Amino acid sequence: MIYIKLILTAVFWGGTFIAGRFIAPFVGPFSGSFLRFVFASTLLIMIICLHEGGLPRLNPRQAFLAVLLGLTGVFAYNVLFLAGLKSVTAGRASVIIANNPVFLALFSSLIFKEHLNLKKITGIAMSLTGAVIAITRGDFSMIWHGAIGIGELMIFGCVASWVSYSLFGKKLMSGISPLAAVTYSSLFGAGFLLFPACMEGISRSFMHYGFMTWMGILYLALFGTVIGFTWFYEGVNTIGPTRSGVFINFVPISAIILAFFLLGEEIDFSLVVGITLVTTGVLLTNRPESLITADPRT
Repeated sequence: MIYIKLILTAVFWGGTFIAGRFIAPFVGPFSGSFLRFVFASTLLIMIICLHEGGLPRLNPRQAFLAVLLGLTGVFAYNVLFLAGLKSVTAGRASVIIANNPVFLALFSSLIFKEHLNLKKITGIAMSLTGAVIAITRGDFSMIWHGAIGIGELMIFGCVASWVSYSLFGKKLMSGISPLAAVTYSSLFGAGFLLFPACMEGISRSFMHYGFMTWMGILYLALFGTVIGFTWFYEGVNTIGPTRSGVFINFVPISAIILAFFLLGEEIDFSLVVGITLVTTGVLLTNRPESLITADPRT
């Protein structure tokens, strides 16, 4: 049963790219992110009260780290995610973000002095090459002719946000549970999003959201955040972080397939080559004791 849940988690997280791509034209990035995490925080509080008896009290250091998690993994990641998906297809965005573990390994080696062997260096090179192939559709000269626009840069910003979130989360989760860390980061993130969402006009615009727009926001909150997170860490507790982490590699694959069927996005040869290189590179880069932290996409 746990393997079925992990497969579904990968599908749910792949679906966040489709939901984000769908609502991006109709919802401002601050407003959409704020609503997502208001709903998600409410559900997460209910779950943590049920399973852990409530939120733990944080000491000043933990509170500071939780604030950083809210700023990086919730505020920055999700605003850049929705803003980037206005112009970047769901499939190609998923290939870029699939590089998260690779950049995490790279920065962990720089910050924590973790050794990068030849296998990891090869994996990093393969993943980056795969992302470039997907973005440029196989024509590297397009890098200098507008293939990497503001939307792509925003999606790469998601990667930077996720790496920061993961590194801060490693320190915070040494003292509290992953569920508590994600709940606190969601709460702080929603708080940080409130003012810019108001400046974006959420008090007027939310009344004009269509039914499918609300369904997209609720999908991001329920399936992308609450259920995805709960099931993933159930897997971590049952079969371990290494075996559970393998299923994350199916996220971009599910995103590409769902985008084909639900959004009509084309699956061209460059996208297939790109995701193959990225997935292989991630598998090469991730060592058995891979750092598994709460994912802001969840």
